[in-house]
Amino acid sequence: MVMKNKGIEEFKTALRTEDLKVTPQRLTVFEEVCSNKEHRDAEDIFIALQNSGKNVSRATVYRTVELLLKYELVTRLDTGDGKWKYEHWLDCSHHDHLICIRCGKIIEFIDEEIEDRQEKICNHYGYKLVRHIHQLFGLCGECQNYNIAS
Repeated sequence: MVMKNKGIEEFKTALRTEDLKVTPQRLTVFEEVCSNKEHRDAEDIFIALQNSGKNVSRATVYRTVELLLKYELVTRLDTGDGKWKYEHWLDCSHHDHLICIRCGKIIEFIDEEIEDRQEKICNHYGYKLVRHIHQLFGLCGECQNYNIAS
């Protein structure tokens, strides 16, 4: 997998920078994060590893995900449910999110008009846009129908 190979050296460098050993367990967490494009919390990642027969402690998963965040190999989303969701940031282009407040479904989207407008706003106030997070919270089509029916 190109994406995994691209980021593995960055991950190893991050571990060494933190004076941490490059262990099979940490590499397994990294591979699990990169193998999936879903937005998952650390517990979801831990469960996926357990379900696939990988022997990695919960503490290793949580610490490794935080390290990946610190070195910008993952990004973190606040989806409004009190849990941080992570997605790998390797070979990904910028995108924004629609988040259903009932079922938690997340849709990624890109809208050039929004991107252009943000640049204009920053320019107007003398800011240089470095990064942003754009999340829209609402009800997906299925949940809207559910609310109408109930």
